[in-house]
Amino acid sequence: MPATKSAYAQLEDVVGCKWSVSVLCAVAAGINRPGALERHIKGISTKVLSERLRKLTAFGLLAKHVFTELPPRTEYALTPNGLKLVSIIEQIKLLEGEIRSSETEMAALAARPQRQSTP
Repeated sequence: MPATKSAYAQLEDVVGCKWSVSVLCAVAAGINRPGALERHIKGISTKVLSERLRKLTAFGLLAKHVFTELPPRTEYALTPNGLKLVSIIEQIKLLEGEIRSSETEMAALAARPQRQSTP
């Protein structure tokens, strides 16, 4: 009998793909239709986008809404858990900016000539 994956391992499977974070952030920004997502996310193929949308929906991070109209229309929205994850992603991006700023400051300090102390 195969062991079931932990919740963390399942989350890693879903968001470990380089495209998942881009999809989540685009939906958070209001880009919610597959065609618009494909145009917005540079380099993603239709096949990969469809697979990411399926996985993110199955994991409960996105909700799929199908409208019965002609032509058919499908939209995606963040679920409460999707909103939480996007909030965490935004915090990580802020931290990355702070780290880069700190690294720049440290490099500038290291590049400054040292003053000689006089006895």
